[in-house]
Amino acid sequence: MSVKAVLFDLDDTLLWDDRSVSEAFKDTCRFAAEATGVNEEELEASVRREARAIYETYETFGFTQMIGINPFEALWGKFERGEHPMFRKLQQLAPEYRVHAWTQGLAALGVNNPGLGQQLADIFPAKRRSLKYVYEETFAVLDELKESYKLLLLTNGSPDLQQEKLDGMPDLIPYFDSIVISGSFGEGKPSTKLFAHALEQIGVTADECIMVGDKLTTDILGANRAGIISVWINRHNAVRNDDIIPSYEITSLSELSDLVHKLNS
Repeated sequence: MSVKAVLFDLDDTLLWDDRSVSEAFKDTCRFAAEATGVNEEELEASVRREARAIYETYETFGFTQMIGINPFEALWGKFERGEHPMFRKLQQLAPEYRVHAWTQGLAALGVNNPGLGQQLADIFPAKRRSLKYVYEETFAVLDELKESYKLLLLTNGSPDLQQEKLDGMPDLIPYFDSIVISGSFGEGKPSTKLFAHALEQIGVTADECIMVGDKLTTDILGANRAGIISVWINRHNAVRNDDIIPSYEITSLSELSDLVHKLNS
């Protein structure tokens, strides 16, 4: 085969989103601990649990699953863009969702303080927006690949939130010949329609590209269904079953250039 293009996932593939979310939780829960004496780790676990439970009760839940918007993104996202009417519902629900998640997380630990819940609901988004990380090898790998291959960013999520993440790391944007956000298209990974749309944007066929991502159920499954070579980046030595099998597995982006050159040799 001849690889002409590399498709990349964004969150926890190029951007270290999980670290940003984790540190935002820790900073916000530390504020609550200083105010109430509650245990920071217990509060984070409680809020994460309550946030998931509340999120799943909303009529928007099925849509967010399909587009790829998780409960913790809704704790800071504004959802001001996107043509689908469900984005307008998310925009309306998000402020109360954030307050309920933090207030109920506190209450589950015996702290009944709606005022503090509101305060934490405001602190978390500000903290998350201030925390921007890429993996240390990201730019070196993109520099090397950009010389010989078309690059496309294929990310699940809401248009404004994913764009905000990119705007927070503007040096990433020029590397890509095209950026496709699921919320703008109307379907999320693993949709084969989304992958077909992505390939159209850069003028390649499925057998001329590879997909690199960290999530088996979206990045890898979608690529497999679309007939694209899938590369699973497994930084944390996760153990997978045989339900979804990537074409290749790597533990760091730094392994990617050699793999692509090998595929072309």
